[in-house]
Amino acid sequence: MKILMIDDDQKLCRLVADYLEPMGYKVEVAYTGTQGLEMFRAGAYHAVILDVMLPRMDGFEVLKQLRQESGIPVLMLTARGEETDRIVGLELGADDYLPKTFSSRELLARLRAVTRRYQQTESRANAEQAGQTLRFADLEIEQASRTVRLQGELLNLTPVEYDLLAVLANAAGRVLTRDYLLEAVAGRNYDVFDRSIDVHISSLRRKLGEQPRQPRYIQTVRTAGYMFIA
Repeated sequence: MKILMIDDDQKLCRLVADYLEPMGYKVEVAYTGTQGLEMFRAGAYHAVILDVMLPRMDGFEVLKQLRQESGIPVLMLTARGEETDRIVGLELGADDYLPKTFSSRELLARLRAVTRRYQQTESRANAEQAGQTLRFADLEIEQASRTVRLQGELLNLTPVEYDLLAVLANAAGRVLTRDYLLEAVAGRNYDVFDRSIDVHISSLRRKLGEQPRQPRYIQTVRTAGYMFIA
């Protein structure tokens, strides 16, 4: 499996490569955001490990450009460990987040989780080629093409946001727990990243134009999870 690591910490890049390569990963490294984007566009990678704090072009801007071109799994790193960084990264389309105090084993576990989720998403996409279109008032979910339209306008959803919406819509009227949703869209248990579902749901709601106190499609069920309103 081929990994692109974009990080200006050369020592850390060497340590990560030395640990991952015996595990079957080929790690290629870029030390700036610009170089990382050039390598990404020229190569075929299975995942990206992306630092937030990069010279000239920060990791958030790199992530924005990556998401305009690909749904490739992105694992973000930050030295600051701030919740704001985590939320911003997830809202921009990162698949997971890891503070730079991580252990090598944790990095490997997170990397395996995001790549497994992506592979599962791709498999579901292939299986949904003949899938039905879901229609709810002014919302249309075309499962064959994995596209969503609101009042006829195409929405720009991240892969995780689309998966969440599709899972909820296919179970319209039923309450789905955060545990269930995490397993359904990410193939991992909630204790790996217990607030990621809430962040993705918040971003999804914003793109659906929902008002926090008057949800049109996604309702929060207190202490339980979320329910799609048909």
